[in-house]
Amino acid sequence: METRKFTCLGCPVGCSLTVYIENGEVVKVEGNQCNIGIDFAKQEVKDPRRKVTTTVKIRNGVHPLLPVYTDKPFPKGMIMELVKELRKIEVEAPVKMGDIILENALGTDVNIRASRSIKRNG
Repeated sequence: METRKFTCLGCPVGCSLTVYIENGEVVKVEGNQCNIGIDFAKQEVKDPRRKVTTTVKIRNGVHPLLPVYTDKPFPKGMIMELVKELRKIEVEAPVKMGDIILENALGTDVNIRASRSIKRNG
């Protein structure tokens, strides 16, 4: 039986989890204070995902960078590839908070959205 340790990211408590895995399946979770920890452990073993926040360039805006985020958790193993793609993007101001900046990023059904509104310069 394989044993792995995680810090749960499911809620602000951040429980230290010990996860027991047999044949690729989670069979036991210890250290969780709530059921969120069990769900987190199962997700982390099968398909780890993270919310991603970064910036993209914006033309003619009152700021040079636009903060953006993934609207759903993104596959952890693809984050560096996503960041490389986002470095290539330059949007035109104005932009409203929540606007989709990149739809279906890398074919994952996760959209990249603007975290704030940025007005046009001038």
